[in-house]
Amino acid sequence: MTGTLPPDTTPDPRDEIVTHLPALRAFARGLSGDMSAADDLVQETVLKAWTKFGQYNAGTNLRAWLFTILRNTYLSKRRKQSREVSDGEGLFAARMASKPDHDGRLALQELTAAMKLLPIEQREALILVGAMGFSIEEAAETCNCAPGTIKSRANRARKALAEMLYLEKGENPESTDKSVAMVMAGAPNGF
Repeated sequence: MTGTLPPDTTPDPRDEIVTHLPALRAFARGLSGDMSAADDLVQETVLKAWTKFGQYNAGTNLRAWLFTILRNTYLSKRRKQSREVSDGEGLFAARMASKPDHDGRLALQELTAAMKLLPIEQREALILVGAMGFSIEEAAETCNCAPGTIKSRANRARKALAEMLYLEKGENPESTDKSVAMVMAGAPNGF
């Protein structure tokens, strides 16, 4: 038995990436507003994470690290797209839209349109804390800002959405869609 070391039983954090894919995809969809773009964004995030895994500090918050990569990738793409010719009238995008068959469709459409009008900082705070269930601290770490800033951004975003959707104080849109309800409701930790 001399000279032999026991095998490393520490789980490889790369294996944990798979568990975060649904949340990454939901965050990407919330930021981009487009299912196909969200899938591309998640794929690019995982590829970047995989190739840069040497920069990940084992034992730290892998979820926050992945969400930060996704957020930075999205913002970089957005800056690049601002210099490109786009589908300004949305004619092509309108032809590509698919209409899911559920009773919350109208509320989801209205919420999605209103979310796109929010400043990106408010939108990402609301998605992370409201829809994704991140704690204030996790969202702050992902966005590289103070927890109070995340609280303020999410609250301003909810207020702006309520005004855009003509909701009375305390009223939520009628929807059985879980995402809509979570975004418009207060965060589970009561902020």
